[in-house]
Amino acid sequence: MSYRAANLPAERHCFFGREGGVSEGKYASLNVRKMCGDIAARVDENRKIAVEAVGGKIENLMVLAQQSGTDVYFAEEASIGKIAADGVVTKTPGMALALFTADCTPVLLADYEHGVIAAAHAGWRGAVRGVLENTLDLMLKKGAVPECIAAALGPCIQQSSFEVGAEVKEECAAVNAQYVRFFAPGKDDVHFQFDLEGLVKFRLEQYSIKNITVSGIDTYREEKHYFSYRRNCHQGLAENPKDFPCQASIIRL
Repeated sequence: MSYRAANLPAERHCFFGREGGVSEGKYASLNVRKMCGDIAARVDENRKIAVEAVGGKIENLMVLAQQSGTDVYFAEEASIGKIAADGVVTKTPGMALALFTADCTPVLLADYEHGVIAAAHAGWRGAVRGVLENTLDLMLKKGAVPECIAAALGPCIQQSSFEVGAEVKEECAAVNAQYVRFFAPGKDDVHFQFDLEGLVKFRLEQYSIKNITVSGIDTYREEKHYFSYRRNCHQGLAENPKDFPCQASIIRL
């Protein structure tokens, strides 16, 4: 089930689900991640299907080697997996920026008026440690302005499905005491239900971004429509820690 945000041009972006590709078995069907047990040729075809669905070309697809960190890269030409970063910004016409996720929050950002787009991979660590702000800083450095930036949060694990330990709450609270509002009581005193989507939205708002949409779609619960790393682990489907499929989120300039 693909999702398109109302505040971005429908023909220039998409948060893809797991459907519509050529992969089989536990990778069925639009898996775009190669670092698992899927067949590489099928992953290549899935990437082509996805980028063409937003009017792009496979040779113009920018794919990061995501690290769950805070580094951001300015892309003047496309590359596949050569740049280790979790945020990417471009001003190159025709370039398509891709994120691969399976519970983390994919964030697509655009200031089409000034010709700047970006994508940020926001897991809880990256979100708390500054990947969103670093991405926005680079957008502004390249000519974007906050009041013209639209930010869209794609499908991700939702609070009711995201149990975390006390160490996550403690790290978040150490950054900003206000972040405790994103933790609901869990099954005991050392477990909590974490609202990652809410935290990501709040960080964007604190940066003075006004035009923000959220999907509200839970990748963990929507098994038919989305891949989920946590669900994959709970179901014992991973033959090793890296054996999990991902869906793509793509935005094109």
